[in-house]
Amino acid sequence: MPGTNLTREEAQERARLLTVDAYEIDLDLSGAQEGGAYRSVTTVRFDCAEAGAETFIDLVAPAVHDVVLNGKALDVAAVFRDARIALPHLREGANELKVVADCSYTNTGEGLHRFVDPVDEQAYLYTQFEVPDARRVFASFEQPDLKAAFRFTVKAPPGWTVISNSPTPTPENDVWSFEPTPRISTYITALIAGPYHSVHSSYEKDGQSVPLGIYCRPSLAEYLDADEIFDVTRQGFEWFQEKFDYAYPFAKYDQLFVPEFNAGAMENAGAVTIRDQYVFRSKVTDAAYEVRAETILHELAHMWFGDLVTMEWWNDLWLNESFATYTSIACQAYAEGSKWPHSWTTFANSMKTWAYRQDQLPSTHPIMADIRDLDDVLVNFDGITYAKGASVLKQLVAYVGTDAFFQGVQAYFKAHAFGNTRLSDLLGALEKTSGRDLKTWSTAWLETAGINILRPEVETDGHGHVTSFAVLQEAPALPAGAKGEPTLRPHRIAVGCYDLDADGKLVRTDRIELDVEGERTVVPYPEGKARPAVILLNDDDLSYAKVRLDEESLRVVTEHLGDFTESLPRALCWASAWDMTRDGELATRDYLELVLSGIGKESDIGVVQSLHRQVKLALDLYAAPQTREGALNRWTEATLAHLRAAEPGSDHQLAWARAFAATARNPQQLDLLQSLLDGTDSIAGLSVDTELRWAFVQRLAAAGLLDEEEIAAEYERDRTAAGERHAASARAAQPSKEAKAEAWASVVESDKLPNSLQEAVISGFVQTDQRELLAPYAQKYFSAVKDVWDSRSHEMAQQIAVGLYPALQVSQETLDETDAWLASAEPSAALRRLMSESRSGVERALKAQAADAAAATA
Repeated sequence: MPGTNLTREEAQERARLLTVDAYEIDLDLSGAQEGGAYRSVTTVRFDCAEAGAETFIDLVAPAVHDVVLNGKALDVAAVFRDARIALPHLREGANELKVVADCSYTNTGEGLHRFVDPVDEQAYLYTQFEVPDARRVFASFEQPDLKAAFRFTVKAPPGWTVISNSPTPTPENDVWSFEPTPRISTYITALIAGPYHSVHSSYEKDGQSVPLGIYCRPSLAEYLDADEIFDVTRQGFEWFQEKFDYAYPFAKYDQLFVPEFNAGAMENAGAVTIRDQYVFRSKVTDAAYEVRAETILHELAHMWFGDLVTMEWWNDLWLNESFATYTSIACQAYAEGSKWPHSWTTFANSMKTWAYRQDQLPSTHPIMADIRDLDDVLVNFDGITYAKGASVLKQLVAYVGTDAFFQGVQAYFKAHAFGNTRLSDLLGALEKTSGRDLKTWSTAWLETAGINILRPEVETDGHGHVTSFAVLQEAPALPAGAKGEPTLRPHRIAVGCYDLDADGKLVRTDRIELDVEGERTVVPYPEGKARPAVILLNDDDLSYAKVRLDEESLRVVTEHLGDFTESLPRALCWASAWDMTRDGELATRDYLELVLSGIGKESDIGVVQSLHRQVKLALDLYAAPQTREGALNRWTEATLAHLRAAEPGSDHQLAWARAFAATARNPQQLDLLQSLLDGTDSIAGLSVDTELRWAFVQRLAAAGLLDEEEIAAEYERDRTAAGERHAASARAAQPSKEAKAEAWASVVESDKLPNSLQEAVISGFVQTDQRELLAPYAQKYFSAVKDVWDSRSHEMAQQIAVGLYPALQVSQETLDETDAWLASAEPSAALRRLMSESRSGVERALKAQAADAAAATA
């Protein structure tokens, strides 16, 4: 939508002029069951620093009826334009504004989202306001540093429940009048309304009592494991309050599992919204519970870091997200009674690989990004903001010490409660508690882009004794188009020394912790001591860097990767091998061999599932085209062998069933899927429940073995919102020109699909073994994407721009077409960034395919 951007300079000027006191927001949602528009009445009281000054308030609405400023009605046609209402001739001191408007429900997951559950045909509403979408529901000064108290009054249909940031009141005549919130930012206000199912409890300790609520749609109530969710939540309360030395800052804590949510969750103060796919309808592995727990803890951490203390502007978004990520994983790792003490293994194998990938794209940026406007921040919820930032915080904790770190955080919360801060405020607190000067550290780590590579340099004598040992640091050139210069950084790392014991297990026999500075750092390894079998740099994953193994270590790891007794060093080696494959340093065929030799010994189910995804991606995109099908067949045969060999009913069995379903290809394998689906065959212990059935259906549909009638019959078995998504994806996956044309038209040529169905159709449309069928859509994509971007909301346009980019057409032609489009289309900065990132993926795939082809002929 044009005219909805806001620049940093505009926000700074508005913050200079205004101090916002309070909002009173009156919403009439009584017609929500039928849809359409709803009446929004906003009264906002604020002070202005200058008499006669002019500013604006934000509002995205199809109609504005009244704008009354300090008792005077303004001409709506004159003051409302491009999502802004001009506010002229302000008084010095107190001002009052009233805006009456009609606002729209959305089906995009932005603003006030409306969803109708196909099970009970009831409407369910929830808000999603980050970054700039509170203005879709009420007139607001839409920037994080203009905090205020918010009082919501909501008229809802009879029988509904309305939840907001403040405790839920008793309604009178279906009107819900909430008490004012503490001073918070617009983007963390929230309303959730509908006939939701709920379960209630509390957190109790030393006289403190915090009401806890969990909500979901009634159609999911039978699957809601509320006790498990409450347990994780209480664990977070216990650990965070002790570490932060600041009591939970809001009056209650509700967690609401809502439909068609674009993200994992959102940290609305006291009313966290979470995607309802986390209410598991079918059996999932423990890795899924671990990820859900991390999400729950991440949002709870935000109640302090983000909600209690909020960044002044979006350039410090990373600090909100990185802090929540670091502390949530630390809570899982260290909290008493945690079910996931190996959470740093998961972090190393998933979050950090996301960060490494993001940091090698043309859009790489410093952790503390230069956010010029809202368009910049909308595409900045990335692997650098979350995972690299959390990695750097982990290193900072190692650098200043755990106790000093949390003492600084405690002082920071007490000094800035319910206010806004900059990075310098936190660093200043940490400098006081640690005694360290963090300015150099901040410059090197937070204000520069790119990634370093650490390599061991080891020399031995004829007896295998170490004569020289150093760590070499490289700063590779930044990708073409990236801003900045390569930077060597200070690293605090551990060097792990591993040897094979009598049982053939790799055990750590020595650990050396040191600071790495510059291009070469000598490791204080005892002179004349035998060289260990494996030398692992950045053991314990203290720093953020790509790590390489020396030749001897790589040889041993290739044979014994599954033999590490601990999960974290295994994960670090797996991650290093994956990164080498992506960089074309390890041929895809060799990566496949490494995985096949070691995955059977991998006990961590999260690592196993990551390897499944990575192998499939490598074979689909990085394998030499002439050998790809053979490698895929080899992998598929391995998935089936592991499926049959897995312990019946185990997490590994389920994971291997899903891996097999994702890649089954020959007639015998597809027949097995069909037989498992219709019940004429079985594998001991494997329950083909609702979600696993859909995994089989998706693959059979993509292989052309299920038609529309059979997909429709499967939907009748699961006539739910999830079933509707799966069916839409299966239809789009069918290998026919007609199915592809219909899917394309529903997404690109029409804007009627809600966000979740659009995502499902895109997912089904893009099938890696349908390259030839999809090839004609490359040109259609380049012809349509600019118009899509300019005419759709951000979330919907980004789904299409990223999801339908012809990433499977790995060729120089695709690069050339992308370059021609970038040169001629004049895209916005945000769209240019997304397009450049997608192009980089094709360029990387070409390089990796060439490396794999060279290995095949070597």
